[in-house]
Formats: sequence, structure tokens, C-alpha cells
Amino acid sequence: MTAGSESIPGLDALPAGMTLRRPAGSDHPRLQVALAEWWGGQGGAAGALQRQLLVPRLFLQHFAETSCLVERADGTLHAFLIGFLSQTEPKAAYIHFVGVHPEGQRSGVGSALYHRFFDTVRALDRTQVRCITSPTNHNSIAYHTRMGFRLEPGDHVDDHGVPVHRDYDGPGLDRVSFVRDL
Repeated sequence: MTAGSESIPGLDALPAGMTLRRPAGSDHPRLQVALAEWWGGQGGAAGALQRQLLVPRLFLQHFAETSCLVERADGTLHAFLIGFLSQTEPKAAYIHFVGVHPEGQRSGVGSALYHRFFDTVRALDRTQVRCITSPTNHNSIAYHTRMGFRLEPGDHVDDHGVPVHRDYDGPGLDRVSFVRDL
């Protein structure tokens, strides 16, 4: 295992040779590369920049206890989950951003990271997890529904019947909101 890695019970879904560890500020540059490249060009250069801006270095510095990275045997980044405890809602936690390298998708690594987060925040007396996604990210909406998240009512329903919060993150930045009870 690499420095900072840890053996976590219940992460049997990690492929052989993978290690899990907490993120550090020094991981920021390669996380920024992943945010630009792993989404298959979704949104073009503007979409890549928008994803990169959503994960500034401070998340790796101040939310490391509830976040994690998965690295391959050669040390390259394979997956990550950035999450934190709500400061406003004492029983809630929030998953801010998750990514799995395209070659590792559908391998169970993402689900393992979610379940690790659920276990971590449950041990810290949290009973609810929240997250959001873009209404155009149909794969994310389907994934979160399969993971047991409920769609929260919005102020608009899109053509697919999905409740949307218009202008949630600013003008034209609509979001779909999810909640999962633990």
C-alpha cells in the first residue's frame, strides 16, 4: 500500500492492486486532469472547466476525512469521492463529486465508494445523504436512483418527468436534487 492508504472493510469491490486513501492538496493537479478528461468531452471545454471549478483544492484539504481516492498499482488515479458532513443540517452529509476512470466504470468501484461514505457518515451519527446532478446527466440520475436515492421535488418537471430545480447554481445552471436515508 502507498503512504496514506488504508484497508477498509467492506470494499471487496476494489479490483486487485487498487488502494484506497484519503486525498491531500497535492492530489489536486491530477484530479483536475480527471475532471477534464473522464467525462468523454461532455460539455466541451466549457463543461471541463465547469467540472474543474467545482473541485478546488480546499475540498482535498478540508474534507479529507470523509473523502477518498482509489489508485491503481502504478499510482495513477482510478476513482474518487469528495464528500462532507453538513454544517447546517446535523443529521445530513453531502456527496459533492464522484468520478471513476472510464476504463473502470461498471466495475463496482463507484458503488463501493458510495457505501464506504454511507458507513463513514453513519458512524458519525448522520442519517441522510444528499447530492445533486445536472438534469442532462441521465446516467447520473439513473445511477443515483439505483443506489437508493430519491428525487426531491423541484420547481419544474422536465420532458423525462424528472423534477428540476431551475437556476439552482446560478442562471441557467439547473440541478436535480437527491436524498437517501441511511
